[in-house]
Amino acid sequence: MKPPPFDYHAPRDLGEALAALAEAGPDGKVLAGGQSLIPLLNMRLAAPARLIDINRVAGLDTLSAGPEGVRAGALARHARVERSAEAAAVQPLLRRALRLVAHPVIRNRGTVVGSLVHADPAAELPAVLALLGGSVRLAAAGGAERDVPAAEFFTGPMESAVRPGELAVSAFFPALPPGSGVSFRELARRHGDYALAGVAVLVTPAAARVACIGVGPVPIVVDVTEQAAAGDWAAAAQAVRERVEPEEDIHASADYRRHLAGVLAGQALRDAAREAETTGVRHHA
Repeated sequence: MKPPPFDYHAPRDLGEALAALAEAGPDGKVLAGGQSLIPLLNMRLAAPARLIDINRVAGLDTLSAGPEGVRAGALARHARVERSAEAAAVQPLLRRALRLVAHPVIRNRGTVVGSLVHADPAAELPAVLALLGGSVRLAAAGGAERDVPAAEFFTGPMESAVRPGELAVSAFFPALPPGSGVSFRELARRHGDYALAGVAVLVTPAAARVACIGVGPVPIVVDVTEQAAAGDWAAAAQAVRERVEPEEDIHASADYRRHLAGVLAGQALRDAAREAETTGVRHHA
């Protein structure tokens, strides 16, 4: 199928892009990587009146890693973040999750921030942001900016806190504290498919958390600190099963997804706890 008609705008700087978004209002859509948007347009599941292509906007392709964490600009591609040794050293969970995103050809064009704004509950990066307590920076015409924490950013399936006229200009993923371990596990029908269920896990000296994908309308974060402190992985897995909200579809029943989330959580928690005990924050992935 072909996409519905729309006005195309290709701004060269951020001010021009924000002005175009402000003018378009709710009828505007942003094109960055396009790996989710283009299929939606072709299937007529999205019909924006104006498409704002930000690929020529200078200054949005930044990627920085420091003691506080990793910040990815709106045009930082999956592949670039995945291959960044600096980003992996500061936040290894990013690389581990990105290696599970679709296929290399998709990761060469898709963007980290675009995946977050798309807010697919089966996607890996929203779970990583939610687990780490990261944030997304939004900008609007007139110089207004706001940082939205992950807990408030994902508002529903394919829905985020981005308002009409706003552009997500970057995302921040906090660094791991010393003595931490991380893990990401998922199960898909085929490599590169969306997972039937998946989990991202963070174990620190003070806490243990699990973020689940594919089993709820938004990434679900479960605190299993008490169970992890006791080394009771079965109880931790059960806590995850009790919190998730899976739905049945043609690929799997709700009960199977719930069971799978618990199994993956138990495995990933063991992995992360072992890493925390033996190597602390791992500087490679």
